[in-house]
Amino acid sequence: MAEKHNDQEFIEYVVKCIVNHPDDVKAERTVDERGVLITLHINQEDMGYVVGRQGQTARALRTLLKIVGAKDNARVNLKIFEPEGARREHQAARAAAAPIASAEAPKTEGEGLVTDEDLADLGI
Repeated sequence: MAEKHNDQEFIEYVVKCIVNHPDDVKAERTVDERGVLITLHINQEDMGYVVGRQGQTARALRTLLKIVGAKDNARVNLKIFEPEGARREHQAARAAAAPIASAEAPKTEGEGLVTDEDLADLGI
């Protein structure tokens, strides 16, 4: 088994606490002239948990990793591995699960807002 480093162990521990499939979490560590790159492999179903809304969780993980790396005077970067075509599969599954009613009635601008006509119908 390859030697584990503080930054690699740290990211694996944190991500395993976040995801539903902790056994699938694996971090690969490579070092080059630009610093340390940790590539995170996770179960595809857990991608949303690790990335977070608008990437907030991934950004927080990267910030924490930079702090851990700073203790060892290393520049640490995080890459979340996404298999080729995984995003298309996810979007296709999401489209198939979309309610049929939304496909029948096209959305218009201001939909859901109360208009003067609605108030007149109510006698207000």
